Amino acid sequence: MYKNPNPFNIARVYDMPERCSKCGTKYKIEPSFFYGAMYVSYALGVAIAVTAFITSHFIIGTNMITAFLSIIGSIVLLMPVNMRLARNIWINFFISYDPETAKASENGQ
Repeated sequence: MYKNPNPFNIARVYDMPERCSKCGTKYKIEPSFFYGAMYVSYALGVAIAVTAFITSHFIIGTNMITAFLSIIGSIVLLMPVNMRLARNIWINFFISYDPETAKASENGQ
């Protein structure tokens, strides 16, 4: 779905073709469509932070400062993945994959 499969290339993290190469679906349904992905990104960020805190503080047994540093580190390191995953989740709220359309597009129909 993205032009560059590496999410850690920050300059091109959002570069995607205008249409799907398989079924021809237009990705950007309307102007500012992906602004809603910010809400999904926030929820994913909270999930990452909670997971990092529980893992570092309760499972590994670090002190609170180290636990909060692990939260910051994990959020920063996973930011590009979070950004793309949020976009993918957001677009799947509105567009579902139809294998029949993709199959017909591959056969030239």
